[in-house]
Amino acid sequence: MTDFEAQLRAVSLRVTRPRLAVLTALRDHPHVDTETVIALVRAEHPTVSHQTIYDVLRALTDTGLVRRIQPAGATARYESRVGDNHHHVVCRTCGAIADVECAVGHTPCLTASDDHGFVIDQAEVVYWGTCPDCAATSRTSH
Repeated sequence: MTDFEAQLRAVSLRVTRPRLAVLTALRDHPHVDTETVIALVRAEHPTVSHQTIYDVLRALTDTGLVRRIQPAGATARYESRVGDNHHHVVCRTCGAIADVECAVGHTPCLTASDDHGFVIDQAEVVYWGTCPDCAATSRTSH
């Protein structure tokens, strides 16, 4: 049994070819949008429908096997890195996204200065800037 098969069974999802294909695509290509997931899956499995992939992404997100991220003003992206408290850096120019480890300690951003009585279990931090490729292009065009 593969790791993906065990993960699916652990959250009471049947092991299906489309689910395995989506998990593989997200493992190999983190931070991709829905259209890219569809293209990646259909390159290997051309008979899998768009709707099936949408349904798989929803099921995997609902069960916590996949994380949906959507920085402000950006298209929703998916990643299979879940279960930790990492953040993201987003390029304002090209939209590239990269993972950023939590800065200090176990989960310092989960200690809010005022939690207003909420039980906080997740924090989303998005850093915005310019990726190295876009910065280099900007420097050479000036």
